[in-house]
Amino acid sequence: MYYNDQTIIFWNGKFVRAAEARIDLYSQTLHYGLGVFEGIRSYRHADGQTRIFKAVEHFERLRFSAESMNLPYAWTTAELAAATYEVLEQNNLQDAYIRPLVYAPANMKFDLNTESNIVIEAWPMQPFLGEKLLRVMTSSFQRPNPKGFKIAAKATGHYVNSILASQEAKARGFDEALLLDINDHVAEGPGANLFYEKDGKLFTPPPGNILPGITRNTVFEICDELEILLEEKLFTIDELKQADAVFFCGTAAEVIGWTSLDDTVFPMPWEKTLSKQVQDAYKRCTVGLQVKEYAEEAD
Repeated sequence: MYYNDQTIIFWNGKFVRAAEARIDLYSQTLHYGLGVFEGIRSYRHADGQTRIFKAVEHFERLRFSAESMNLPYAWTTAELAAATYEVLEQNNLQDAYIRPLVYAPANMKFDLNTESNIVIEAWPMQPFLGEKLLRVMTSSFQRPNPKGFKIAAKATGHYVNSILASQEAKARGFDEALLLDINDHVAEGPGANLFYEKDGKLFTPPPGNILPGITRNTVFEICDELEILLEEKLFTIDELKQADAVFFCGTAAEVIGWTSLDDTVFPMPWEKTLSKQVQDAYKRCTVGLQVKEYAEEAD
């Protein structure tokens, strides 16, 4: 369950019980998928305090997504961050997943909306894709054409594609899917970016056909601190299958390695990879510890 009778959410400026909140059944978001959201995590820091990981970056992207979808956006980042901390406190949460959603009012036409609604919810969540290495399959679904959507916006309707790809993979006995772009280059997972490791260097798809994730940016920062070489480039499935190691990264998934792609097993033991160093460093920085301190301890 995501909520119970006692769960408190932030809804259009007020803190209310989730069970008492209602959405208009004529909402343009419900009928057409025109809404935007964020996935954010909070963690119990080493000092015992609750901290939202990269709150500013997430709420600034929420604004960007709303403006990209022509949804009026009347809230400041500081206001929403403060409201989120209050939601966490009222629900007695520290390690939590946070879901802000901006959604449209009743509008059965394709006219511009003159107002929007916002809700911020939170619930406990374990790693979205688990903690074991993943068996991944190449999906028959492609990442949507960037000329058909505002592909860099985190829009609700985009995730129909993600759900179909993920359900297909799980129905075939895999843990998760991998989507290609319209030119058959590797794009991303249903809800995560990816990196692969080859000969002591990491590679990842460039912006253009992907959602440029906040966790993805964090991996860039970690690689800079650990002096791990990293390159953005286009690549194919065949090239990816020659990798030493591969991992997904995202707010919900955090950093999680793969064991195989289409049953092609990656040869390097995960514990010996640079990717594992990135995974451990990411876990460390989310709870307020230093990446380089970890690297020194690991040595």
